[in-house]
Amino acid sequence: MTTNKSRRVLHLVVCAAPPSQSITELIDLLHADLWDVYVIATPTAMTWISQLEIEQRTGRPVLHQQRHPNAPKSLPIAHAVAVVPATFNTINAWANGINDTLALAILNEALSAKVPVFASVYAKATLVSHPAFAEHLRLLRSAGVRFTDVEALRPQVPNDPFRWQSVIEVLRNVSLPQL
Repeated sequence: MTTNKSRRVLHLVVCAAPPSQSITELIDLLHADLWDVYVIATPTAMTWISQLEIEQRTGRPVLHQQRHPNAPKSLPIAHAVAVVPATFNTINAWANGINDTLALAILNEALSAKVPVFASVYAKATLVSHPAFAEHLRLLRSAGVRFTDVEALRPQVPNDPFRWQSVIEVLRNVSLPQL
């Protein structure tokens, strides 16, 4: 895929959860909606995703490690950042300001830069009911993170398909900054 200057830039943070295995479905929908997608994966997500397939779809490498201080920056400024699927671990680490992976660094910096940030939570019911999780969701919401409906994205039955359209709808319903 070639970059078109009229397209909006999305930093897509991908965490390790079952929907990450079909993240190319979301990438295709985003491309159709005129997003230029840059994928940033958590270290564990790198073992779940098809790196080659994502790179073929986006035309660029999947980023997953902090760059060396002397290395050139490889990410353009984003119009928006989305974390899909947003796991229990990532939500909790992000809310606590932990910055030990590239994915968390992107998410933390987006909050500070006032870039629109979206999250689609995917977690087991037992983890969603953990008291720290609810508090961290409130904290991130108060910082401006917009969430898709948690219930809509939690699998109701095993192998239930992830509802990618809910991500597209959230991105469509927000005015994005002009860069």
